[in-house]
Amino acid sequence: MVSELGGSQISTLLETLPGIANVLRSPVADALGNVIRAAARLAEFNVADADELIKYATRRSLLAQEEGDRLLAEVHAAEQRRADKAVERERALRAKARAKGKTVHRVKSVRRVKAVKKVGKAAKGSRRR
Repeated sequence: MVSELGGSQISTLLETLPGIANVLRSPVADALGNVIRAAARLAEFNVADADELIKYATRRSLLAQEEGDRLLAEVHAAEQRRADKAVERERALRAKARAKGKTVHRVKSVRRVKAVKKVGKAAKGSRRR
């Protein structure tokens, strides 16, 4: 037989087993805390947290299903743009690093070529005389 716990029984249980509060926590409460941390830039934004909050809002009729779907689509699109920008930044950094490496190599090559040209000019000048 399953019995329901009353408010006083829950608080007594939480006092006797302090770690159980984390186990009994609602996924909505976790999502809300994570979104607040992300808004304060204390943590990374997680689309799953936004999804959980939108589902909660639609279950409680705080948001219409259509509005929740639109909001979730906006969140996914923004996350995709953020990921695309990160990929572009990484490509640019790699290209910049490669360019720096090639520039250094080219400078060494140019110095060698200049030294060869000077010798070549001296040799041509001696031939003309």
